[in-house]
Amino acid sequence: MVKQSIFGRIAQLAKANINSLLDNAEDPQKMLDQMVRDYTNNIAEAESAVAQTIGNLRMLEDDYNEDVKNARDWGNKALAASRKADEFRSAGDVADAEKFDNLAKVALQRQIAAENEAKGAEPSIASQREVVDKLKTGLEQMKNKLNQLTSKRNELVARSKTAAAQSQVHDAIKSIDIMDPTSEVGRFEEKIRREEAKVRGQQELAASSLDAQFNQLEDLGEQTEIEARLAALKSGGAKPALGAGSPAAAGSTVDEADFDKL
Repeated sequence: MVKQSIFGRIAQLAKANINSLLDNAEDPQKMLDQMVRDYTNNIAEAESAVAQTIGNLRMLEDDYNEDVKNARDWGNKALAASRKADEFRSAGDVADAEKFDNLAKVALQRQIAAENEAKGAEPSIASQREVVDKLKTGLEQMKNKLNQLTSKRNELVARSKTAAAQSQVHDAIKSIDIMDPTSEVGRFEEKIRREEAKVRGQQELAASSLDAQFNQLEDLGEQTEIEARLAALKSGGAKPALGAGSPAAAGSTVDEADFDKL
């Protein structure tokens, strides 16, 4: 009953499922800290109760040792009185011999009483020693449980902080995800792409215009040569050069049949 009264409340806490308690906790770290404090306080209470039980045992042992000592002392006194009585009897002093024999009897009576006291205390002492041993074992187990609880608390708090840090990092990464078209970076990239496309369009347009200008220059040079050769013909000058452009190449409409009439 003593052991049960001391450890009854502690046993329930020792068997509690820490993880299930954490599921309903708003702040797991605060709850774990409170559990450690409660368990530490309970161990302190248990230590006080165990110390009191040990103290009671030591008192019983002291009383027992005192009874054993008294029994031994009264035995020695009884022996001394008996020997003194024998000395007086040997000397013919019967009265003193009877006196010391009576003293020996009184000493023996007190020795027996002390021995009975000691024997009567032995079962209680044995029982208390067994209880104290169990209490010490239970207290040691409680301290081990406290160490386990503290380690579990440190582990879970560390895991909780790690999870929170990972969540913050994940949220931060999401906020700057360059592949996210809704992000600021995505919109900025889209703007740059449009500007680059506009530049490519301008370059392509400029290239087409330049080619057309060169083509016009080539046509103009050919027409000028044709006009020059025609003027030379009319003035009786040199004949047209072979391979030179024809009037058709100058842009006039020519009927090939007209050449047959020449």
